[in-house]
Amino acid sequence: MAIIQWYPGHMAKAIRQVEEKLKLVDIVFELVDARIPVSSRNPMIEDVIKSKPHLLILTKADLADPKETKKWLDYYKSRNEYAIALNSKEPSTENIILKKTQEILAGKLANKADRGIKNAEIRSMCIGIPNVGKSTLLNHLVNKKVAITGDRPGVTKKQQWLRSRRGLYLLDTPGILWPKFEDQNVGNKLAFTGAIKDNLFANDDVVIYGLNIFINHYREGLMERYHLTEDDLEMELPELLLLITQKLGMRDDYDRASQRILLDARKGKLGRFTLDFVEEFEDLGDD
Repeated sequence: MAIIQWYPGHMAKAIRQVEEKLKLVDIVFELVDARIPVSSRNPMIEDVIKSKPHLLILTKADLADPKETKKWLDYYKSRNEYAIALNSKEPSTENIILKKTQEILAGKLANKADRGIKNAEIRSMCIGIPNVGKSTLLNHLVNKKVAITGDRPGVTKKQQWLRSRRGLYLLDTPGILWPKFEDQNVGNKLAFTGAIKDNLFANDDVVIYGLNIFINHYREGLMERYHLTEDDLEMELPELLLLITQKLGMRDDYDRASQRILLDARKGKLGRFTLDFVEEFEDLGDD
């Protein structure tokens, strides 16, 4: 399987900009994909934000397996980390974020209130990897299209201040990936969910990786979408990919079929799924 690596020059610049602007904000909103809540966390971010108050926002929760999302929220709670999961387009999104933010900053806001500063403005920084849904969330919070959105990574290229309908100030930042994926499983999960540009990896390798997880955890979605049987799912994965290719009417063009499978998965046409499982990461950070 090909090694997936990515580190465009603007990523390094974005890290420097984040470090420079961190002193201007009260809290950091770190956005991660609810389908891969660990694999979509940039390990460099923890070093950058240091002791700044921090809220982990699991986006795209409407695409993730709800049972696994609940496990992840329980996991973060057990580690005294603030985390919420949401569908960025839901009407309740801003209330959920604002309520949790006020909880995290309760002490600071109380001190300001004691000094006569009521309804103090809250400045936040939104940070995360490419295509995690930052622009979609920000557009919803400000109720207009001020951040560029797209179904591909690398859309946001600069920082900008935005103001939500309820007075929450938000600093948008470009998506930031890290220089090298030490674990290629992480690279495959990022590629499968769309965090890495499709021209940087072999579609069939990533699809075979994803098919293996779906067979073990979400086989019903595969069977329904591609008219497969239980016996079909017992095939070797390369042969299964070729079978799906034929069922899609693409003859032996498995690369084209792989692109279709990736698109189907990312749009939720294979059902809701999660690729990171709590059981695999229970000892995370305990070293």
